[in-house]
Amino acid sequence: MANLRSFVSFFFPFLLLLSWGSHSFSLLANNQDDRPNIIVIFTDDQSFHSLGVTGNSQIKSPNFDRLAADGVLFEKHYNSTAICMASRASLMTGLYEYKTGCNFGHGPMREATFQKSYPVLLRKAGYRTGFAGKFGFAVSDDPTASEHTYDHLPLKEFDSWAGGVGQTNYKTARNLYLKQYADRYPHSTRAYGAYAQDFIKESASDKQPFCLTLFFKAPHRPFTPDPYFDEIYKGVTFEKAENYGRENAQHLAKQSRLGRQYLSFFESFGYSEEKSYQETLRRYHQLIYGVDYALGMIREELKTQGLEENTIILCTSDNGYFSGSHGFGGKVLPYEEGSKVPLIIYDPRQKSTSPQRSSAITGTVDIAPTVLSYAGLDIPQVMDGKSLIPVVNQTAAKVRKHLPLFQVWGAAPTFSMSIVTPRYKYIYWCFGDRMEPAEEVFHLEKDPLEMNNCLEELNQETLASLRKLYRKELNHWKKKAVP
Repeated sequence: MANLRSFVSFFFPFLLLLSWGSHSFSLLANNQDDRPNIIVIFTDDQSFHSLGVTGNSQIKSPNFDRLAADGVLFEKHYNSTAICMASRASLMTGLYEYKTGCNFGHGPMREATFQKSYPVLLRKAGYRTGFAGKFGFAVSDDPTASEHTYDHLPLKEFDSWAGGVGQTNYKTARNLYLKQYADRYPHSTRAYGAYAQDFIKESASDKQPFCLTLFFKAPHRPFTPDPYFDEIYKGVTFEKAENYGRENAQHLAKQSRLGRQYLSFFESFGYSEEKSYQETLRRYHQLIYGVDYALGMIREELKTQGLEENTIILCTSDNGYFSGSHGFGGKVLPYEEGSKVPLIIYDPRQKSTSPQRSSAITGTVDIAPTVLSYAGLDIPQVMDGKSLIPVVNQTAAKVRKHLPLFQVWGAAPTFSMSIVTPRYKYIYWCFGDRMEPAEEVFHLEKDPLEMNNCLEELNQETLASLRKLYRKELNHWKKKAVP
């Protein structure tokens, strides 16, 4: 017995250390398994006021509204560049456009840049990653590379892929990696929902956490919604925005009215007659309803697989849509309808007794840092965005004091940079060929429709402060821009 006691006494510290080490390894594995799943949903051309929860009582968006009620609705979320390609590049990398170098006519994203995108970083950290939809930009060191071929899309950087080339197609069968869903879901919007369900099922039996990115084509033109939802807005007459029409654009800088957003609006966007305008809006919002339905499919599958309590969902869009406000069509320009979009972040681990709304100024570049933070990864210093988790967790009311917006696509007169603060939007139109460069300031709290350029009535101290922020961002642009 004495020998036994001596044996135990001698080996007990080693047994304890072995036990602790085994327990620590188990904890590490469990912690890795407990990392949250993440789903990023990105629509195309979805204006801020296209949801019931954002204040439009005519809109039917039950799943978006429910997600916002369960999570946080960000009411001042802007696209740092309000156009498809550049916005998608910024979302994945957390970088402003001048760092990605990625926009129509500017070339592809360099491979080294994409290696620091959130899907790549999460996959390296043990996440199972999937992508479906309109990827929207090429990834290549070849300056002539195009997003219109699969050769220049990063298929191999994801564990599962259902992305398409170029603008993709609303007909499921015309999308190479999605066509398996064509018989049951001939319209791509619900097909993406079905792909997401399959991805979730496959991931449920895997010990890895997953990150799924869905880039919906909807509601981008052509406005060809899923006939499955033809009854949703049948007979509805949409109210026009208070700032609808060209009579509400004459106070704006002349530069803003020299691009296709204004010049070809009535010819190219189908709003030349009241009947056409109403039909277009019905189709536009029917497309959004399809995405809402797909969101419902996703949440239902998460519940079925027992993953709803550990899956974070982020929903936003690549740019807004004017729909006739100020007589504009499309997006691109820095006015509210073109640059501001919905953002909903739902973290089921954050329990709240009432819906949360945030007035924090946020931007496209914040999505990647937020996703990385949720996965427990460090945010690369090169990223321009900020993690929004402190706002979601209610440990901070804001993550920045201002946000720059960029527009350097299309007609040169429409080139601009803007500064958004909690109260003001400052826009500088730099084009001065046979006209004076222009400044605009809008008091967003008093004038959310941007009907009054308050530049002349603004006190000089406030104006000087806005100009100083502009110069600061411009200097950063000059120093950090890719060739």
